[in-house]
Amino acid sequence: MLIGLLLAIQEGEHAASAGPTSPFEVNFGLFFWTWFVFGILLFVLWKFAWPGILKSTIERENKIKAQLADAERLNSEAKAAVAAAEKLQAESRASAQSMLAEAKGALEKERAAAVDKVRAEQDAVVERARRDIASERDKAIAELRREAVDLAIGAAAKVIGRRLDSDADKQIVLDYLGKVETH
Repeated sequence: MLIGLLLAIQEGEHAASAGPTSPFEVNFGLFFWTWFVFGILLFVLWKFAWPGILKSTIERENKIKAQLADAERLNSEAKAAVAAAEKLQAESRASAQSMLAEAKGALEKERAAAVDKVRAEQDAVVERARRDIASERDKAIAELRREAVDLAIGAAAKVIGRRLDSDADKQIVLDYLGKVETH
């Protein structure tokens, strides 16, 4: 019996390993079991794997949409910041130019004021020098007159032979010199 059973198993293995004789030969038992296993696998995947895959795909899609929205928002904010920075740069450039123009104007006014001040001081110095010169000239003329009077009196005393000291004599000489200056 055991030998018979071993022979039967050996024939079964031989028949199973023999397979079809032609590649175009259809084995309906294999065909049926293949579709049966495929259906069960499809059902199991549909019931258990597909919802998880679909859920993770939807989550990923929503995450990508959120990231795209954030990127778009950040892009628009960056563009707005660039525009604001350019506007601020233009305003500061204009402000700097106006400040430079004001500084140049103030410098010109300051320079003109300094020149006017120097000219006024110069005119004052010249005027003071003229007054000093006129004063010195008047002093020199007065000194010359005194010396001329003294010389004239001395000369007249030698001519007359006596000493003339009186104020009346000096006044006569001064009146004479005054008449000579006016001619």
